[in-house]
Amino acid sequence: MVRSVAVLLWAQAFGLTAAQPAQLTLDPPWSPVFVKETVMLMCQGPPAAPRGPIAWYVNGDFWHKTESNQLLVSTEKPRSNSYQCQSPGSELSHPISLAFSNDWLVLQVPALAVLEGDLLPLRCQAWDNRDTSQVRFWRGRADITWEPKQAELLLQAVQISDSGRYHCTATIHSIFPSWKKSKEVLVTVQELFSAPVLSVGSSAEPLEGSNLTLSCVTRLSPLRPYITLRHLFYRDDTILAGPEDSPNYQVQAVGLADSGAYSCEVQTETASVRKRSAPIVIAVRRVPVSGVALEVQPLGGQLVQGERLVLSCSVAAGTGPISFSWHRQGRAQALASSPRYEIAAARPSDGGQYHCVASNGLAVARSTGVHVTVMVPVAGATIAVQGTEPAVTAGESLNLSCSVQEGTAPVAFAWLHNGRQLDAASGPLLALEAVESAHAGTYQCVASNQLNPQRVFKAHSQVLALSVTVQPYIVVAAGASASLLVLLAVTAALGWHLRRRRRADAAGTKGRGRIPAAHPGSLAPPGLAGEDLATPEPEYSNVCPRAPGAGDVLYSTVTIKRRDKDGPARPSPVEQVAAPVPAPRRLPSCRGAGLSASLLQEPPVTYAVLPGPFRGAAAAAPGRLPSDSYENVPRP
Repeated sequence: MVRSVAVLLWAQAFGLTAAQPAQLTLDPPWSPVFVKETVMLMCQGPPAAPRGPIAWYVNGDFWHKTESNQLLVSTEKPRSNSYQCQSPGSELSHPISLAFSNDWLVLQVPALAVLEGDLLPLRCQAWDNRDTSQVRFWRGRADITWEPKQAELLLQAVQISDSGRYHCTATIHSIFPSWKKSKEVLVTVQELFSAPVLSVGSSAEPLEGSNLTLSCVTRLSPLRPYITLRHLFYRDDTILAGPEDSPNYQVQAVGLADSGAYSCEVQTETASVRKRSAPIVIAVRRVPVSGVALEVQPLGGQLVQGERLVLSCSVAAGTGPISFSWHRQGRAQALASSPRYEIAAARPSDGGQYHCVASNGLAVARSTGVHVTVMVPVAGATIAVQGTEPAVTAGESLNLSCSVQEGTAPVAFAWLHNGRQLDAASGPLLALEAVESAHAGTYQCVASNQLNPQRVFKAHSQVLALSVTVQPYIVVAAGASASLLVLLAVTAALGWHLRRRRRADAAGTKGRGRIPAAHPGSLAPPGLAGEDLATPEPEYSNVCPRAPGAGDVLYSTVTIKRRDKDGPARPSPVEQVAAPVPAPRRLPSCRGAGLSASLLQEPPVTYAVLPGPFRGAAAAAPGRLPSDSYENVPRP
């Protein structure tokens, strides 16, 4: 209906509207009428039609034209004709049958078409308007009289079922009263509008959640194109909407409860004519579940132990009550049955592959899986020594290991030495090869793992103090080497001094003879034993160092004694000489110093005491200092 109205308006806008028929009416509006009576025909064109001559037609043939829209007709013979008219800008009017009769009694009915809902007046009329009595009205053989004394009968809101052959009977009062029966008149009640048809805009099986549009379609009689109709809509005989002018009814987002038998009803404004459509069964179908999506918070499904894990399940399509279930890989039983699954404090055991399943009884759909990782931050870092104590001797190797009590792999390790990171050290093991004193100090390891580059967790171990001990022989050797250098310097200086002195002595005794040296055990030369020698005699003794070692230098003390004639020999303080004597390994004179006899590997050396020059030689060179020759003699 809405579409037809829209098309009509569009056609009017472009001047394409079809010409409407002219309206033909009668006065009086009855048929039949008696012969010689006059009936006025009136022709009325559309409201917007131009004025002009009216064309008249009888029994479908052109009769004549008149400038007036009125025409009087009469006849002296019984006849029945069909009349039509046409005004400028209009179509031929609908035909009207007008009958002329010369009977004593006629049943007059409206000459115009009778439509549903109209009033149908029936008039039992005698010739020349004579009085009548005992008037009765019949439809077929049925007496439909209400009040016998009345010559007219008015039928209210006739329906199609009121169509049929009517006649009347009455007593006509003339010179002699007589009972008369009229001829039958066919009365046809025409349809005001057709029976409505309920149509569905899309499908009689709409999906749940879609819109449902119903249209109540009917067709008005061309004899009454301008009447107003009202529409009602029913579901299972329950009024949903109406009465209303619109022939359409829309249900937004239909659900299963909207299923049922729908029908519509069309009625006139006075509800004199009511027609109902045949029912249409609307079966609302559920939308199959599809597009199941799973969301996880935190994003990515990565979280730290103790944090909140929230999983949400939703569907892109699917109607009706939807059930949800949560599943984790490796677990047969469902975790929950709601669209939201939450773990207040996640643990590592809560990690894994999750998915949700949605169903509305019509279809089952599963979401894609999401992997949840619950990370444990590193904690309880401990540093340990692979050995005994964190104290090593220089030159040894040492391994330090770092471990954590808990923490999700991968775990990275860093090492600190005296608070500074060792760039070359990584991993849980720190190997120190050939430890030196520079390796001493504090050590600490730092373990770390991360959830993402923005969330890094670290655990520091205890501080380990490492001490490095240097071996004693290394220190002693270093000290001895230093001492040896000093002694060598002193020895060189003393040797130089003695060499100069000996050169001076050699210069004074040049050309003189010497007495060969004798063994310390031998006797003095003859002629000298009983002489009183005033010349001082040197004596030698070995001096042992406290702790002779390899490469040590031994010194001998030389004491020169002067002997008087009558007194004992006394030392001359000005002639005491100390000369260095190298001893390659050990000296026998050092036994008293506590040296082991096993260390005495070389034969001992004895210094001989030699007497001074004989007297004759001394007298030959007065003022000359004594000069002797010395010789080492091995002990037998």
